[in-house]
Amino acid sequence: MTSLINLHHRLFGGLEKNGHWMTPTLARFMFVAVLFSYYWSSAKTKVGDGIFGFLSPSDGAYIQIFPKAVEAAGYDTSQLNAFHWLIATAGTVAEFVLPVLIVVGLLTRLASIGMIGFIVVQSIVDVTGHGVGGADLGAWFDKASGSLIMDQRGLWIFLLLVLVIQGAGPLSLDRLFGRSDHNSAD
Repeated sequence: MTSLINLHHRLFGGLEKNGHWMTPTLARFMFVAVLFSYYWSSAKTKVGDGIFGFLSPSDGAYIQIFPKAVEAAGYDTSQLNAFHWLIATAGTVAEFVLPVLIVVGLLTRLASIGMIGFIVVQSIVDVTGHGVGGADLGAWFDKASGSLIMDQRGLWIFLLLVLVIQGAGPLSLDRLFGRSDHNSAD
């Protein structure tokens, strides 16, 4: 048994020693590989025309963020008020800025907390506004692992929590600008 434990320590000791930089670096890589294009494409559907299109959210932005309010307004988004504009504009800007900050590793912990909030709000709107339910809503501790909300977005949030806890890792602007100390991985 002792030789088996020693073999285990030899095999995995290097991973454990390097986990402080490897885990956040791989978390950011997976964010880029899985989520960056998803959020960037979604954000592009929300901007209006021109260079300041982010200040004039598209109808799609309002439909995605406020589906019931847009329906109640007869799909005439000009009937919505300043609150709707502010939320749609802030959401659109966040959907562009937060993923970029994570990719380059700048203010990574704050950007990851922002993305977690974004995912929570996105999920609430999907359930309450777009009617996502049943198998798409899913449940934890069941045999199915592919539901949109509980399973996929739960894993997305876990990935971002790794960055909140460990920071961006050594290949980041946080590290370059000295936003870390000897006990931190950002």
